[in-house]
Amino acid sequence: MGRRLHRGVVLVGMMGAGKTAVGRDLARQLGVGFTDSDAEIEAAANLTIAEIFARDGEPFFRQKEAQVIARLLDGPPGVLSVGGGAFLAPQTRALIAARGVSVWLKVPLDLLWARVRRKTTRPLLRTPDPRGTLARMLAEREPVYALADVTVEARPGDAVEATAARVLEALQAVPALLNGVPAGVRKGAGGHD
Repeated sequence: MGRRLHRGVVLVGMMGAGKTAVGRDLARQLGVGFTDSDAEIEAAANLTIAEIFARDGEPFFRQKEAQVIARLLDGPPGVLSVGGGAFLAPQTRALIAARGVSVWLKVPLDLLWARVRRKTTRPLLRTPDPRGTLARMLAEREPVYALADVTVEARPGDAVEATAARVLEALQAVPALLNGVPAGVRKGAGGHD
Protein backbone atom coordinates (compact mmCIF):
# COMPACT_ATOMS: atom_id res chain seq x y z
CA MET A 1 0.00 0.00 0.00
CA GLY A 2 3.01 2.28 -0.19
CA ARG A 3 3.39 2.47 3.57
CA ARG A 4 6.90 2.43 4.91
CA LEU A 5 7.94 2.04 8.51
CA HIS A 6 11.32 3.63 9.20
CA ARG A 7 11.81 2.29 12.74
CA GLY A 8 10.40 -0.64 14.64
CA VAL A 9 7.29 -0.23 16.77
CA VAL A 10 7.59 -1.94 20.16
CA LEU A 11 4.43 -2.59 22.18
CA VAL A 12 4.99 -2.56 25.94
CA GLY A 13 2.70 -2.95 28.91
CA MET A 14 1.34 -5.40 31.43
CA MET A 15 0.52 -9.03 30.85
CA GLY A 16 -3.00 -9.12 29.48
CA ALA A 17 -2.71 -5.69 27.85
CA GLY A 18 -3.28 -7.21 24.41
CA LYS A 19 0.18 -6.51 23.02
CA THR A 20 0.25 -9.62 20.84
CA ALA A 21 -3.28 -9.30 19.44
CA VAL A 22 -3.00 -5.55 18.85
CA GLY A 23 0.52 -5.97 17.48
CA ARG A 24 -0.60 -8.54 14.90
CA ASP A 25 -3.42 -6.29 13.71
CA LEU A 26 -1.22 -3.19 13.68
CA ALA A 27 1.41 -5.04 11.61
CA ARG A 28 -1.32 -6.12 9.18
CA GLN A 29 -2.54 -2.51 8.85
CA LEU A 30 1.03 -1.32 8.24
CA GLY A 31 1.92 -4.17 5.91
CA VAL A 32 4.98 -5.16 7.98
CA GLY A 33 6.08 -8.20 9.94
CA PHE A 34 5.02 -8.95 13.50
CA THR A 35 7.10 -10.70 16.17
CA ASP A 36 6.32 -11.59 19.78
CA SER A 37 9.52 -11.68 21.87
CA ASP A 38 8.05 -14.27 24.28
CA ALA A 39 7.27 -16.62 21.38
CA GLU A 40 10.82 -16.15 20.05
CA ILE A 41 12.27 -16.95 23.49
CA GLU A 42 10.12 -20.07 23.81
CA ALA A 43 11.12 -21.25 20.33
CA ALA A 44 14.83 -20.68 21.02
CA ALA A 45 14.72 -22.44 24.39
CA ASN A 46 12.20 -25.12 23.38
CA LEU A 47 10.52 -24.35 26.70
CA THR A 48 7.57 -22.22 27.78
CA ILE A 49 8.18 -18.97 29.66
CA ALA A 50 6.79 -20.64 32.81
CA GLU A 51 9.24 -23.53 32.38
CA ILE A 52 12.17 -21.15 31.92
CA PHE A 53 11.16 -19.26 35.08
CA ALA A 54 10.85 -22.53 37.03
CA ARG A 55 14.10 -24.01 35.75
CA ASP A 56 16.39 -20.99 35.52
CA GLY A 57 14.71 -18.16 37.47
CA GLU A 58 13.59 -14.69 36.51
CA PRO A 59 17.07 -13.05 36.31
CA PHE A 60 18.21 -15.63 33.72
CA PHE A 61 14.98 -15.15 31.76
CA ARG A 62 15.39 -11.34 31.76
CA GLN A 63 18.95 -11.67 30.45
CA LYS A 64 17.84 -13.92 27.58
CA GLU A 65 14.84 -11.67 26.91
CA ALA A 66 17.13 -8.63 26.49
CA GLN A 67 19.33 -10.57 24.07
CA VAL A 68 16.35 -11.68 21.97
CA ILE A 69 14.88 -8.16 21.85
CA ALA A 70 18.24 -6.75 20.74
CA ARG A 71 18.43 -9.35 17.95
CA LEU A 72 14.86 -8.64 16.83
CA LEU A 73 15.44 -4.87 16.76
CA ASP A 74 18.42 -5.44 14.44
CA GLY A 75 16.06 -6.79 11.79
CA PRO A 76 13.90 -4.87 9.34
CA PRO A 77 11.41 -2.43 10.93
CA GLY A 78 8.23 -4.17 12.01
CA VAL A 79 5.96 -4.49 15.01
CA LEU A 80 7.33 -6.23 18.11
CA SER A 81 5.46 -7.08 21.29
CA VAL A 82 7.58 -7.66 24.38
CA GLY A 83 6.88 -9.28 27.72
CA GLY A 84 5.48 -7.18 30.54
CA GLY A 85 8.79 -6.96 32.39
CA ALA A 86 11.06 -6.28 29.41
CA PHE A 87 10.64 -2.49 29.37
CA LEU A 88 11.59 -2.31 33.07
CA ALA A 89 15.24 -3.06 32.27
CA PRO A 90 17.09 0.24 31.62
CA GLN A 91 19.34 -1.30 28.94
CA THR A 92 16.32 -2.71 27.07
CA ARG A 93 14.51 0.65 27.26
CA ALA A 94 17.62 2.37 25.89
CA LEU A 95 17.89 -0.15 23.06
CA ILE A 96 14.21 0.29 22.17
CA ALA A 97 14.61 4.09 22.26
CA ALA A 98 17.65 3.91 19.97
CA ARG A 99 16.15 1.55 17.41
CA GLY A 100 12.40 1.95 17.64
CA VAL A 101 9.34 3.68 19.01
CA SER A 102 7.78 2.35 22.20
CA VAL A 103 4.00 2.23 22.60
CA TRP A 104 2.47 1.60 26.03
CA LEU A 105 -0.85 -0.18 25.86
CA LYS A 106 -2.31 1.18 29.08
CA VAL A 107 -5.02 -1.04 30.52
CA PRO A 108 -6.88 -0.57 33.84
CA LEU A 109 -6.47 -3.19 36.55
CA ASP A 110 -10.01 -4.59 36.35
CA LEU A 111 -9.69 -5.25 32.62
CA LEU A 112 -6.22 -6.80 33.07
CA TRP A 113 -7.53 -9.06 35.80
CA ALA A 114 -10.50 -10.14 33.67
CA ARG A 115 -8.06 -11.11 30.90
CA VAL A 116 -5.47 -13.03 32.97
CA ARG A 117 -7.29 -14.49 35.96
CA ARG A 118 -8.00 -17.87 34.37
CA LYS A 119 -4.63 -18.27 32.64
CA THR A 120 -2.15 -20.69 34.15
CA THR A 121 0.75 -19.52 31.96
CA ARG A 122 1.63 -16.44 34.04
CA PRO A 123 4.45 -17.47 36.42
CA LEU A 124 4.51 -14.12 38.25
CA LEU A 125 0.85 -14.58 39.23
CA ARG A 126 1.38 -17.96 40.89
CA THR A 127 0.89 -16.47 44.34
CA PRO A 128 -1.71 -16.87 47.12
CA ASP A 129 -3.29 -13.54 46.01
CA PRO A 130 -2.81 -13.24 42.24
CA ARG A 131 -5.09 -10.19 41.86
CA GLY A 132 -3.22 -8.39 44.63
CA THR A 133 0.07 -9.35 42.97
CA LEU A 134 -1.18 -7.99 39.65
CA ALA A 135 -2.28 -4.74 41.32
CA ARG A 136 1.14 -4.31 42.99
CA MET A 137 2.96 -5.05 39.73
CA LEU A 138 0.82 -2.53 37.86
CA ALA A 139 1.44 0.16 40.49
CA GLU A 140 5.20 -0.49 40.41
CA ARG A 141 5.47 -0.67 36.61
CA GLU A 142 3.21 2.20 35.51
CA PRO A 143 5.84 4.93 36.13
CA VAL A 144 8.29 3.03 33.91
CA TYR A 145 5.73 2.27 31.21
CA ALA A 146 4.89 6.00 31.23
CA LEU A 147 8.40 6.58 29.78
CA ALA A 148 7.22 5.06 26.48
CA ASP A 149 7.18 7.34 23.45
CA VAL A 150 3.44 6.87 22.89
CA THR A 151 0.61 5.86 25.23
CA VAL A 152 -2.66 4.37 23.99
CA GLU A 153 -5.35 3.55 26.54
CA ALA A 154 -7.35 0.38 26.06
CA ARG A 155 -11.07 0.78 26.43
CA PRO A 156 -13.23 -2.05 27.79
CA GLY A 157 -15.25 -3.54 24.96
CA ASP A 158 -12.99 -2.27 22.18
CA ALA A 159 -12.24 -4.73 19.42
CA VAL A 160 -8.59 -5.47 18.71
CA GLU A 161 -8.87 -3.60 15.39
CA ALA A 162 -10.12 -0.46 17.13
CA THR A 163 -7.18 -0.41 19.53
CA ALA A 164 -4.73 -1.10 16.70
CA ALA A 165 -6.27 1.74 14.67
CA ARG A 166 -5.83 4.11 17.65
CA VAL A 167 -2.18 3.01 17.93
CA LEU A 168 -1.68 3.68 14.22
CA GLU A 169 -3.30 7.09 14.57
CA ALA A 170 -0.98 7.92 17.50
CA LEU A 171 2.05 6.73 15.53
CA GLN A 172 1.25 9.14 12.72
CA ALA A 173 2.25 11.96 15.07
CA VAL A 174 5.74 10.48 15.59
CA PRO A 175 8.18 12.40 13.34
CA ALA A 176 9.93 10.44 10.58
CA LEU A 177 8.34 7.10 11.53
CA LEU A 178 5.90 6.48 8.69
CA ASN A 179 5.82 7.33 5.01
CA GLY A 180 2.71 6.97 2.92
CA VAL A 181 0.28 6.26 5.75
CA PRO A 182 -2.77 8.40 5.09
CA ALA A 183 -4.10 10.49 7.94
CA GLY A 184 -7.24 9.14 9.51
CA VAL A 185 -6.62 5.43 8.84
CA ARG A 186 -9.50 3.84 10.68
CA LYS A 187 -11.08 0.55 11.61
CA GLY A 188 -12.51 -1.16 8.60
CA ALA A 189 -9.39 -0.91 6.42
CA GLY A 190 -9.28 -4.68 6.23
CA GLY A 191 -10.67 -7.70 8.00
CA HIS A 192 -9.70 -9.07 11.38
CA ASP A 193 -8.05 -12.46 11.60
